[in-house]
Amino acid sequence: MRQSLGTIAVRCIRRKYRTLQGTLDERQRRLWAATEARQIGRGGIACVEEATGLSRTTIRKALREISLPGRRGASLQGVRRAGGGRKPLTHHDPEILKALDLLIDPATRGDPESPLRWTCKSTRKLASELTRQGHRISREGVARLLKAQEYSLQANRKTLEGRQNPDRNAQFEFINERVKAAQRDRQPVVSVDTKKKELVGDFKNGGREWEPAGQPTKVRGHDFIDKELGKVIPYGVYDLAANKGWVSVGIDHDTADFAVESIRRWWRKMGKKRYPNARVLNITADSGGSNNSRSRAWKVALQRLADETQLRIRVFHFPPGTSKWNKIEHRLFSFISKNWRARPLVTRQAVVELIGKTTTATGLEVRSELDANQYPTGRKISDDELSKVRIQRHHFHGEWNYTIMPNR
Repeated sequence: MRQSLGTIAVRCIRRKYRTLQGTLDERQRRLWAATEARQIGRGGIACVEEATGLSRTTIRKALREISLPGRRGASLQGVRRAGGGRKPLTHHDPEILKALDLLIDPATRGDPESPLRWTCKSTRKLASELTRQGHRISREGVARLLKAQEYSLQANRKTLEGRQNPDRNAQFEFINERVKAAQRDRQPVVSVDTKKKELVGDFKNGGREWEPAGQPTKVRGHDFIDKELGKVIPYGVYDLAANKGWVSVGIDHDTADFAVESIRRWWRKMGKKRYPNARVLNITADSGGSNNSRSRAWKVALQRLADETQLRIRVFHFPPGTSKWNKIEHRLFSFISKNWRARPLVTRQAVVELIGKTTTATGLEVRSELDANQYPTGRKISDDELSKVRIQRHHFHGEWNYTIMPNR
């Protein structure tokens, strides 16, 4: 909480400083900064330094000024003349910025043999290396230069998708057109995927939740799997038009049979009632995992489902490397994760109940059920079994877009 309040204070002071900076002279700036620091109390000097860039020495000096008797309301004596004061580092060493820039990003702009290429670029190490090169500077000086150059500490972000298929966008457009056509025809369209496996037991779960002060939920110090409870595998089916989801919580393996069984349970308990006149079940799915576009077992299991329901099952796979575009990730799984944040998943039933209680302001409803069946891995599908699948591949990327026809 202290860190959060400090961040808010810094932002507030920074906004004030930007508004007043042009109207205050040097002495007024430091006195104003000292007033803000004293008002905050403990940690105030650090907050004001971060927000304004004024040194701690300057702020402490101003604090002594406003604390001395008879100083309040004094005339503006001691105002530094224009151009006075300590010159910036770049004035004495014009090459320091270039040297710092080469150390910060040697892979793109610097020397590939840079001594910091494979080390953590902390301000301390940067200062040490710059000093070794003849640019005398402290770690605080490095920090000020980095801020002046608009550098900030940042984590890497997952945005690159690797090598893209040339028909990537065309596939997205193809899926979009087919989904819209199916919805106009009042045919079911679902997005399917497996959520990440979760440890069951009193293990730490990411996120924060409101609790009585000083009474956090106690969890294990190490995430060693509980041999009795094991892991759970949530497989989701999200109805795009209805904004309703189904999640089967498996306890064995994430196989094609498990994936299709989850779709089967959704149809029996939710889909069939909503779409009594359905002729075609449209499925959008990733190209990997248990619903892999190349999986023989996936297609054989879908054939059994088509025969049972007498529905044509039309499948559209997203191109490889684009799983984050799957609707179920943003419209179902993300809200499940928020709903159980900071709560240990102590039992399998707790997982089912937490998933089932997931709702949103836009009307999302979720049903969940434990699937205790065994789904062994390693089953091989023979050519004879595959030949019995009545598959019709679309002329556009038939490996991604196909229909499984039911046997009458």
